[in-house]
Amino acid sequence: MPTETIGIIVGGGPAPGINGVISAATIEAINSGKKVLGIKGGFKALFEGKNDIFVPLTIDDVSRIHASGGSILRTSRDKPENAKAKFKTLMSTLKGAGIKYLITIGGDGTLYMANWIEREARGSVSVVHTPKTIDNDIPLPGGFSTFGFQTARHVGVYIVNNIIEDARTMGRWYFITTMGRHAGHLALGMGKAAGATLSIIPEEFPEEKLSFKKVADTLTGAILKRQSMGRDYGVAILAEGISEKFDLEELSSLEEVEQNEKGELRLSEIQLGRVLKDFVNRTLVDMGLEVGIVDKNIGYELRAANPVPYDVEYTRNLGYGAVRFLLKGGTGSMIVSYEGNLRPVPFVEMIDYKTGKVKIRTVDTTTETYEVARKYMIRLEREDFEGSHLAQLARTANMSPENFKTRFEYVLGTPPR
Repeated sequence: MPTETIGIIVGGGPAPGINGVISAATIEAINSGKKVLGIKGGFKALFEGKNDIFVPLTIDDVSRIHASGGSILRTSRDKPENAKAKFKTLMSTLKGAGIKYLITIGGDGTLYMANWIEREARGSVSVVHTPKTIDNDIPLPGGFSTFGFQTARHVGVYIVNNIIEDARTMGRWYFITTMGRHAGHLALGMGKAAGATLSIIPEEFPEEKLSFKKVADTLTGAILKRQSMGRDYGVAILAEGISEKFDLEELSSLEEVEQNEKGELRLSEIQLGRVLKDFVNRTLVDMGLEVGIVDKNIGYELRAANPVPYDVEYTRNLGYGAVRFLLKGGTGSMIVSYEGNLRPVPFVEMIDYKTGKVKIRTVDTTTETYEVARKYMIRLEREDFEGSHLAQLARTANMSPENFKTRFEYVLGTPPR
């Protein structure tokens, strides 16, 4: 009887810890008498029907890769225009390689693909998914983070701490944009841990179409408040997903909007920090103020970093758990670590079948953990529009108290007068 084959594939953007899953899964599979094929190049290669993408993996190949960043199998996030038609090619390529079990490593897009493959395979291929994304936006039980998030935050905080010191030394502001298409977990986590002046995330804005001017005025208000306190520097962390809430017509008048291979706004190409910097600078100049502002993106620096020990241990658990689940006859589930155990969560629980998309975990702004983050930010608050606070801010902005209130009070969520 031929040896059964386990395939491993990575989809989406890189995240620290991918190699840990590959390593642990390969070792456990081989020790269980199975053959392992790594699929190089992600789903793009499968859609193209390539046969030179299957790489036999041995224990020697993977025994020391668990602490390294990136992915030895590489990855891709390309989705062909006619994905439905090409899906047959993907399935026949998988079956042609003799793959009976498939481990997918990725975020929401890869989870969607895993569910699609499992459904179409009709029992011929068993599928398990391991959740990775530095965005931390997959709803895992107990609020557990997706692997890669802890490392990305760790590296991001190190960078932000250095930038805060540069801002203090030079007497200027930084607007730092970081990844988080659908959720602000990374921006908030970095800002909270580094003690940034403020973080701005999409979840704090309930409106369906967000005014670019409102975000810019939130930043302007923070700068003015710091100035009124005698501090001429600060750092603002911006989640890139804010751009997705902007009125596209308004945004397009300020920045060329491009799309990625999936047809989504290429948020990393929207220079969110730069367009906000330009708008805020114009506002401050009109007030007779000169403030040095530098815009910076932090994203790609985080995705392929060597994982911190937390993510190394976490991904070894997931890789082991994925193989054990498959070999016990499991399929159609995501492996998660919860309360010291590894357990499967069925795909059906992860998919919103009204939209056909994977459920997204956003930052819950009603929690006390968000309240703590918010309390330590420096930005305009309700009390700043009363009494001596208002008078001091108005003097800083070279405006009358009434005009300042009329101009900025709406950023708190009240309609502008």
